[in-house]
Amino acid sequence: MKVIFLKDVKGKGKKGEIKNVADGYAHNFLIKQGLAVEANQGAVSSLNAQQKKEEKIAEQEFEEAKALKETLEKLTVELSAKSGEDGRLFGSITSKQIAEELKKANGIKLDKRKIELQDAIRTLGYTKVPVKLHKDVQANLNVHVKEGK
Repeated sequence: MKVIFLKDVKGKGKKGEIKNVADGYAHNFLIKQGLAVEANQGAVSSLNAQQKKEEKIAEQEFEEAKALKETLEKLTVELSAKSGEDGRLFGSITSKQIAEELKKANGIKLDKRKIELQDAIRTLGYTKVPVKLHKDVQANLNVHVKEGK
């Protein structure tokens, strides 16, 4: 019997796959547990429609990420921090502070986990910080740390 998996089933199939399984296994386990449905014409066409919808959403997210990349690369986030004589900061600038300043100054809400700061910024000056916007889109954000407070 052909079934369409609604969820991942270890050793049998992944969500959205159409596979041939034993009739008893399909009726008594997969369909009863809500893990799969019988692969009739209506179910296959609804699966195809769902996949097209997901592809369209993924494409839209990719385009939005590219547009955000262009915007971010034109910006410079300015932060103030106390520093010693040699330009070393008392403390450090973290990805959370960068995200908060970006939201406050430019109105762009960005999750701090997307800011891929290897180590906190500990010196004055300009730093290029990588930002992962999408699995295929990465931007470089300019961060300027200046003497203040």
